[in-house]
Amino acid sequence: MSSLNLDDFTDLIERPDGGVRRDAETHRERRIVPPGSLGRLDDLGEWLAAAQSAVPVRPVERPRVVLFAGDHGIAELGVSARAAGSAADLVRAVLEGGRPVSVLARRLGVPVRVVDMALDCDPASLPEDVVRHRVRRGSGRIDIEDALSPEEAEAAFRAGMAVADEEADSGTDLVVLGDVSVGGTTAAGVLVAALCGTDASVVTGRGGLAIDDLAWMRKCAAIRDALRRARPVLGDQLQLLATVGGADLTAMTGFLLQAAVRKLPVLLDGVVASACALVGQRVAFRAPDWWLAAHDSGEPGQAKALDRMALEPLLSHGVTVGEGVGGLLALPLVQAAAALAAELPELPEDAEGSGDAGQPEAEAEAEPAQEQEAGQAR
Repeated sequence: MSSLNLDDFTDLIERPDGGVRRDAETHRERRIVPPGSLGRLDDLGEWLAAAQSAVPVRPVERPRVVLFAGDHGIAELGVSARAAGSAADLVRAVLEGGRPVSVLARRLGVPVRVVDMALDCDPASLPEDVVRHRVRRGSGRIDIEDALSPEEAEAAFRAGMAVADEEADSGTDLVVLGDVSVGGTTAAGVLVAALCGTDASVVTGRGGLAIDDLAWMRKCAAIRDALRRARPVLGDQLQLLATVGGADLTAMTGFLLQAAVRKLPVLLDGVVASACALVGQRVAFRAPDWWLAAHDSGEPGQAKALDRMALEPLLSHGVTVGEGVGGLLALPLVQAAAALAAELPELPEDAEGSGDAGQPEAEAEAEPAQEQEAGQAR
């Protein structure tokens, strides 16, 4: 019998402070630029203020990329352009600085943390701080068997919670959440299709390293077969993750929910993070208020999941590489929103409510006179 009760998250997770958000809206109306002129940056600044319970909003100074890593047995069916069991090679490349996420993180000064949950490699081949949360070596082939045992699923979920606590306790003020996996988008597709009540073909994408048409058909068939196994356990989210998720996806779900408990904002990267967020929403309906969708990767499963959670992507660049890259691209936008909300000066008190905030008073008074002269000339 599991001692983990997911229903507790419903009570533990509160929405970001609505009163603070209203104060942030009032603060925005007093700034020197007209309300709405900064577009979505205004909304982002207010969201951050509510998440931080602070007006003006504090700058995002200690972000971190957290990547959960794992291999999936379903990759043995040729559903990925990468060889089954090769996610460890990607992890090593990330750690050595040779992947896109490594380059962007260096440029932006953001540390990257990789958490091995189910890589199919000797744990001694990777640093101890990467492998210390590992649950098993590779997740099961979800079309014919469970990804995890119930005990492994609980261990993975608790590992994700522990990582969220570690980040919150260390002072991280925003997390870019991503994955490093082979076969992970297939598992994500199953979760999205199951939770949205749709067919496999609707959620089957081409993956991070694009697959050809034959591989797409194999992937679609794999999702269809796994979906048959997922539907009977939809009422139990931990069992759902054990059946068709995998250790990395289960840990990411635990991370997302505990981050919401700890009031730690999260930028969701791609389809895998979005699928885990969708499971998290099913557990605790307030949890998505703590998450932002970083970008639209073009994966149909991601679009379906974000639509269900009413999350609108910040960017749309067609970035499919995963690894938190899309999240890192969106991070400067969030930081810019915080800076503008905090640092733009307010209007002088005698100028509030007097015409267009962006137009000098003399110009505003001159316009009617000019129009009158033009009328007399006609």
